[in-house]
Amino acid sequence: MSEPPVLMYHSVAPYDQDPYLVTVRPARFEQQLRWLHRRGLRGTSVCELLAARRDGADRGLVGLTFDDGYADFCEYVLPALARFGFTATVFVLADLLGGANIWDEAGPRKALMTAEEIRHAAERGMEIGSHGRRHVSLTSTGNGERTAEVSGSRAILQEVSGQEVTGFCYPYGQVNELAVNAVRAAGYHYGCAIWRSQLTGLHALPRTYIGDRDGSLRLLAKWYRHQLRW
Repeated sequence: MSEPPVLMYHSVAPYDQDPYLVTVRPARFEQQLRWLHRRGLRGTSVCELLAARRDGADRGLVGLTFDDGYADFCEYVLPALARFGFTATVFVLADLLGGANIWDEAGPRKALMTAEEIRHAAERGMEIGSHGRRHVSLTSTGNGERTAEVSGSRAILQEVSGQEVTGFCYPYGQVNELAVNAVRAAGYHYGCAIWRSQLTGLHALPRTYIGDRDGSLRLLAKWYRHQLRW
């Protein structure tokens, strides 16, 4: 079976500098959601998308994911999603709640969601997923650290969010067999990668990057290109 369509966002906020191309301006984000809505598509969490897919009821559904758990999710993303009746999955870092994106050396610094903001998002129908504990690549860690990142983060985030945390997102999109096996063994129902690979499947789902440059024409091109693979 082909993989479901899943879009990958990070931050939605006004900005002056964005060296890692992870930020979408709020007005552009609104346009992107409207583009989906006008085509009869509904953005949803990955958990809901996969459940609908198992029931053969996923036609017109598109997964929306937000990596890193930036605090601007509550300020800009939640209201926009609500206007269109969409939901999403936000992947957060269990040991950096209320912290900042210290892994991005070039900055600029962005605040991360607090425990209270995570609960706020969960109460509004968003899925909370794990991005690990400290945003480290699972492909370069030992067995003990890998287990702490995968299993430990799940336990923490379930306590914080009040949800069963069923999805994991691989930091940097870096995946190998050890990482996939760890995510599966920890009880996650699925894992999100970025690129297609030999490991592509339920625990290494590929996603389509969406950035600030993606207006209507670029979205259409990405949609048709990936429709051929989906």
